[in-house]
Amino acid sequence: MAKIDVEKLKHILHRNESDIQKINDILNDIATELQIEQAEKEARPPLVKKQFITLIADNDGVLVDKDFASWVLQIPEEANPQAVIDKIHQSAYTYNASPKGSRFPVKSMGETLESVSAKIFKENEVWVKTKIPVLAVSCNNQIPQS
Repeated sequence: MAKIDVEKLKHILHRNESDIQKINDILNDIATELQIEQAEKEARPPLVKKQFITLIADNDGVLVDKDFASWVLQIPEEANPQAVIDKIHQSAYTYNASPKGSRFPVKSMGETLESVSAKIFKENEVWVKTKIPVLAVSCNNQIPQS
């Protein structure tokens, strides 16, 4: 819906309508609606900032109390998840062969995921959802029954 300044609306109504009482009623209705809308905006709870995490099922308890930096990626459904590392390496090689990559080459997985463009990753069928690392949290993959 298009938004228009109340003063502009007032001028338009004065130009096109001769009944001052009708114009004032319309402007009062608009002012009331704007006040209600403003009150609703103020009553909303503040937005919550969110972060990505990766959840790792750890049935044997090997990863308990350990923090990991991780990235969230997408690959095609039929693709082998183990091949994603090779695809990231290939994206890094492609980037380093480019003019920008020759000036600022990437040397680690973290630099690759942060610096390489989405276009290069897309060519290798990898979509990076988080360019900065997120925390990985381990769980025992069980729901308490009590």
